[in-house]
Amino acid sequence: MAAGGLRAPVPGRCGYFVERKKRFCRMIPAQGRRFCGEHGHQEEENDRKRIPCPLDPKHTVYEDQLQKHLKKCNSREKPKPQLPISSLSKEELEDLIKKLKKASNGIKPILKDQMLSHQALQEALNDPKNGESAFKHLKQQASILGNMEKLHLLGPGRCFIEFGAGRGKLSHWVDIALQDAENVHFLLVERATTRFKVDGKHRKRDYIFERLQVDIQHLCLNKVPILEKEKLPVVGIGKHLCGAATDLALRCLVESYSTQYDERNEEPSPKRFKSDKTDIAFNNSADERSGKNVSENWKPVTGIVIALCCHHRCQWKHYVGQEFFRTVGLGPVEFNYFQRMTSWATCGMRETITEASTIDAKSKDQSNDIEEHDQVHNRIECSSDSLQGLLTVEERKQIGRLCKLLIDQGRIKYLQQRGYNAALQYYTDSSVSLENVLLTAVPSQSSVPQPTA
Repeated sequence: MAAGGLRAPVPGRCGYFVERKKRFCRMIPAQGRRFCGEHGHQEEENDRKRIPCPLDPKHTVYEDQLQKHLKKCNSREKPKPQLPISSLSKEELEDLIKKLKKASNGIKPILKDQMLSHQALQEALNDPKNGESAFKHLKQQASILGNMEKLHLLGPGRCFIEFGAGRGKLSHWVDIALQDAENVHFLLVERATTRFKVDGKHRKRDYIFERLQVDIQHLCLNKVPILEKEKLPVVGIGKHLCGAATDLALRCLVESYSTQYDERNEEPSPKRFKSDKTDIAFNNSADERSGKNVSENWKPVTGIVIALCCHHRCQWKHYVGQEFFRTVGLGPVEFNYFQRMTSWATCGMRETITEASTIDAKSKDQSNDIEEHDQVHNRIECSSDSLQGLLTVEERKQIGRLCKLLIDQGRIKYLQQRGYNAALQYYTDSSVSLENVLLTAVPSQSSVPQPTA
């Protein structure tokens, strides 16, 4: 007879006697089990060992599931709430700025100008029917295509993946620039339902335009049927890819797709296609891929061209430059402050943007060309009122630009560590777009010709 006069546990309940409570456990065990999950280690036929949770020894966990349990245990350390910049004291703000300047030491504050154009957009750029907003977008798209052409990324036998595609305007102009190039495919990734899409108007017999309505963080390119079948080299593009979406796109291309592609090297090499002079080097590399050193001589991602945007929307958990931040003595706390301070780079410009957006909105056709990030700028809080007397408007702008540059530098280091020649450049004037930085990357040892200085 057990202590307390109880001879046996209640039917259907755990058979473990809790000495502290002088009664049997009342938890319901699994079917066919005598003890509940908490006291399963008492069961002789159970060969799985339970150990006390290192976060809270008051409960136990299966030893082989410890790591999984630690991620969701209720006793784990909860993330601390992010405090606004206005809550910082003068000394704390000065210390944060010192860390920023120290980490940015050695980074060139002025980027190279690569404000190019492309003949495919000349007619549209000279069309007087296009208003100011449409003209600005066309000018940016022309420069992006010009930079792609300089990197020899416009050619046949490729799959262009536009991240954050929206209406698909960038892919539309890439399509026109390629003219009658053979075996060109387009994948347009956009998580939102989009109206007035333009990609449907440019489907050709030998072209494939496919939309993937999915969040970038859930996209696995090696499972996309067209890429799995054709195994074409990929060029990742994007115009104003907001905040964390840029990091997710880089990770999608460089880690998940490239890594898994290398793991399938034993499969037959992609079909070769006849092409022009710009693609001869690529065809030569296809022969090399039949050898043993596939991953060393060729990469499935032959280029990345992304116009950066909205650094205030970056998130530490998705940021690809975490290792770079740690090497310069920074962490998630500083990152969260810096990503907010990036909005200071556009302080003093809000009235201009708001006024321009109001004028453009009067035209239905032009309002369709206003990107989401333009509307977001109207709602950015620069915290100027709370920082009056501490920093001038010009000082805030300089610090904001430095924060953006530091975050982008982490992305550059991330790409360089994975075998890419990456660079930042101004691709359009600030009067056209305040977000005027373009990130480009091509494989360091790729067969794609490298741009000349």
